[in-house]
Amino acid sequence: MSARWAGGCGCGTLRYSMETDPIAMVDCQCRDCQFESGTGHASHVVFECTPAVLTGEAAEFQMFGESGRAKTRHFCKICGSPVLMSFSAHPRIISVRAATLDTPERYKPQFATYISRGYKWDHLDPDIPKFDRMP
Repeated sequence: MSARWAGGCGCGTLRYSMETDPIAMVDCQCRDCQFESGTGHASHVVFECTPAVLTGEAAEFQMFGESGRAKTRHFCKICGSPVLMSFSAHPRIISVRAATLDTPERYKPQFATYISRGYKWDHLDPDIPKFDRMP
């Protein structure tokens, strides 16, 4: 059964919605996520992007993952909130930041990635599977 997932930036200028359920929920401790989140990890809700609806104009920053493939971070031009990420290697996939959901309590991490880059002070759910890299 599909459920509506919606959210957006802190000021409300940039909004998204999906009518499908996520394909994954993941905590990532890679260095890129640490820089963007300003803390030890970022929490992502991953969707197939075909049904995504995005309103407002996002600013973009392109970076390259370990694979050498581009990933683009989309954030609000007004308040600077990181909202979603797209991937050149997987053009039908988007990842939204869990905290940007209108109902962030729906986020339930299924696994964690890049834990080899994590810090002792960044506590992740001890009950989820953890991977040194992307599984």
